[in-house]
Amino acid sequence: MTPPSGQTAAREADEAGTAPASTALQGLRVLDLTRVRSGPTCVRQLADWGADVIKIEAPVDEAQFGGPRHGPDFQNLHRNKRSLTLDLKSPAGLEAFKRLADTADIIVENFRPGVKSRLGIDYDSLSKTNPSLIYASISGFGQDGPLADRPGFDQIAQGMGGLMSITGEPGSGPMRVGIPIADLCAGLFAAQGILIALFERQQSGRGQWVQTSLLQAQVFMLDFQAARWLMDGVVPKQAGNNHPTTIPTGVFKTSDGHMNIAVTGNVIWGKFCDVMGRPDWKDDARYASASARSEHRHALNAEIEAITATRSTADWIDAFNDAGVPAGEINDISQVFANPQVRHLDLAQPVVSQERGETELVGQPIIMSRTPSHIAKPPPLAGQHTAEILTEVGYSEAEIAEMKAAGAI
Repeated sequence: MTPPSGQTAAREADEAGTAPASTALQGLRVLDLTRVRSGPTCVRQLADWGADVIKIEAPVDEAQFGGPRHGPDFQNLHRNKRSLTLDLKSPAGLEAFKRLADTADIIVENFRPGVKSRLGIDYDSLSKTNPSLIYASISGFGQDGPLADRPGFDQIAQGMGGLMSITGEPGSGPMRVGIPIADLCAGLFAAQGILIALFERQQSGRGQWVQTSLLQAQVFMLDFQAARWLMDGVVPKQAGNNHPTTIPTGVFKTSDGHMNIAVTGNVIWGKFCDVMGRPDWKDDARYASASARSEHRHALNAEIEAITATRSTADWIDAFNDAGVPAGEINDISQVFANPQVRHLDLAQPVVSQERGETELVGQPIIMSRTPSHIAKPPPLAGQHTAEILTEVGYSEAEIAEMKAAGAI
């Protein structure tokens, strides 16, 4: 089996008008109240796997976080959705949303805590008439607690969640990572929570309120660094490109650039020494054990780099991988998408954008043998499906025209 061919076949079927983004979540209705990045990241997971996602937008065009509607950020976050414009502050708009909510399987929102309650569209209110509703909330710091009302932002969570204290070169000061990792992980965890709730709903018939936050996601993503503190009282520090516990693992100069090498365990250490032409390192007391290599990491790294700088990146990577020692290139983004393995995995997928024409977006990183995901629809125009969606929940043409005249849609 060549997995990406399933995605290609799915795209061909969609071009013929016969396939959704995926059949995996087909039949689920999702109301998308999200903005910025964490919420749209969550909803993208549902849309890309075939759910009917209705993006609720204000009737008046608003500035989009991260750039305009035709920009790469918006295009990549909001594919495979329909768009409905509603003014939730108007009685008619709010009534329309509540009518839609009674038909929804899932609602996702990332308002500041308290906003949904003031509008009367919180989980407790909506689940009274739709007890099977799964309602997902993403916030900066949680739905309650001493910091719940603070405005949330990715870099704030990176700092408060400890990530910036362990990122960067030692002594360089706090450093953010190059992607909004707290936002992205919070969105992915929310999507995971929704899928867990869907599975549980099959047993109980009831929905529930799924909650996560940027801070929770960031702390969870500390992973082994958090465990080092909780279990051993170790406060991890910045280690730059060196792995904090596995030595030697890091970035090393070559004759034409840099490469990553990851040497884990004594078996791979022995293979590494052979490839480097330094079998004597295996018996050197400074390097013979993991703890010794950690203690003498700077001396070891200097010896390694004196050798790696004599040959090209490609030569070293071939030699290391042939010997079973993990090593790899350090690519810029253009090189990533030119990489033959990335191309094989179909991670850049074509779409015809309504604003940009033929372009590519980042595809899902999960391969399913029977129900693959692909980009079936470009991001919608604002309000593109308003009449269509309202008709589905019983509004007449006259009622829709009246709502439009009143500015409710």
